[in-house]
Amino acid sequence: MHSVWAVARNTIAQALRMKVAAVVIILLMVLLPMMSTILVGDGTLQGKLQTFVSYGLSLMTMLLCILTIAISTYTLSNDLRRKHIFMIVTKPISRFQIVLGKLCGVLILDAVLLVIFAVVIYTLTMFIPRLADAPEVQVKQAADEFFTARAALAVPEDKTEIEQQAWEVYRKLRDSGQLPPEMTSDRVLSELKGHQRMLSRSVPVNARKVWEFQNVRVRDPHEKLFVRFKYEVAVTPIDDKIHGVWEVGDTRQFQAGVGAWKTPIARVMRSDATRTMIEIEIPASVIADDGFVGVAFYNPSLNETTVIPEDVELLYRAGTFTANYLRVIMLIALRLVFLAALGVSASTWLSFPVAFLAAVAVFLLGMISGFIAESFEYVGGISGLLYDFTIKPLVWMLPRLDGDYNPTRFMVMGRLLSWGFLAQACAIMVFVKAGILTVFGIWVFSNREIAKTVV
Repeated sequence: MHSVWAVARNTIAQALRMKVAAVVIILLMVLLPMMSTILVGDGTLQGKLQTFVSYGLSLMTMLLCILTIAISTYTLSNDLRRKHIFMIVTKPISRFQIVLGKLCGVLILDAVLLVIFAVVIYTLTMFIPRLADAPEVQVKQAADEFFTARAALAVPEDKTEIEQQAWEVYRKLRDSGQLPPEMTSDRVLSELKGHQRMLSRSVPVNARKVWEFQNVRVRDPHEKLFVRFKYEVAVTPIDDKIHGVWEVGDTRQFQAGVGAWKTPIARVMRSDATRTMIEIEIPASVIADDGFVGVAFYNPSLNETTVIPEDVELLYRAGTFTANYLRVIMLIALRLVFLAALGVSASTWLSFPVAFLAAVAVFLLGMISGFIAESFEYVGGISGLLYDFTIKPLVWMLPRLDGDYNPTRFMVMGRLLSWGFLAQACAIMVFVKAGILTVFGIWVFSNREIAKTVV
């Protein structure tokens, strides 16, 4: 342990002497306070807070990731190139201790910088409402939708049903000889699945669609629920407005008379713009005793077009802003651990420029890894088998840095980052992926020839 700590201290000193570390620290110290004053968002208090936190966290994360890659790929490769490693390997220290010491040094420096700049962003965020001269309505909106941690429930898409319906249509087209000759079977099936998926989300004129949510529990019965959605349409209205009737509560009571309802059902009529995220505030008293909440949308004849409510979610307060912020910082730390392990592992067998570029490429691919995986989700046949045994393992090893693993989405939208999700991400990204990279780096460095004997 003493040997590992000695290498770690040397790595930290080496990193602090690098100009890139000083540049990152100075940039963040200057830009973060400046951003808190000049960024205004959409002109509202919530917009200003969302814009600052989004850009602030993104800037901090990006610069720390680049710094981590630079230090982790430089420290060991530089020792090898300048022959400094000869002064270490001659001492009573194992090669795996050298690798672990380099990794620990990078991680300690990351942890210190992450804590410092996370505190800076948090402090500036808490001071923005005090400095902004915002009306009471905007202050309340920021408290309900930003300074909170809301659990978001969504009804999962029935992929099995969609695939079955697509196969039925495909068989009918095939039996009747109507398959497009210029398209492969996989392409036709993919198109049919997309069409069926769109039909499952559509609400025709004078029709109703219900989303059912289970186990909705709030800590305070006086809390508010929020229904979040956006409209897509088959034909855009002239005024770009969609009229809708939303009913939230125990929709199972629709079969009974009004007098037999045990819990109230909130009914909201409103007109909203298309392709814009909307939130409806509903009292928590609509929750049934067993935690059931139904969200029904009725498409009135005023619209004269099919409406597609997208991204329908039910949100409710499930934590505090501060606790959620701490978990978000931990999520950022996980990607730094992975990148540090990647950089140190790559430097055991690659030169600094090659290792740096390779690590940056992995980092950039990790930013779209979810998109890459989804692109191959509906691939079947021989193409699907080739993907499963070749590309899929490589995609799996990429760090997940987008979608649900993007830390800014939790803070900007006031979404709860649960401990369970954080533990799962830690297990996969740190103990599995970073662990594999570290073991591989130790194996390579333990078996490589550092210098040749000259006779």
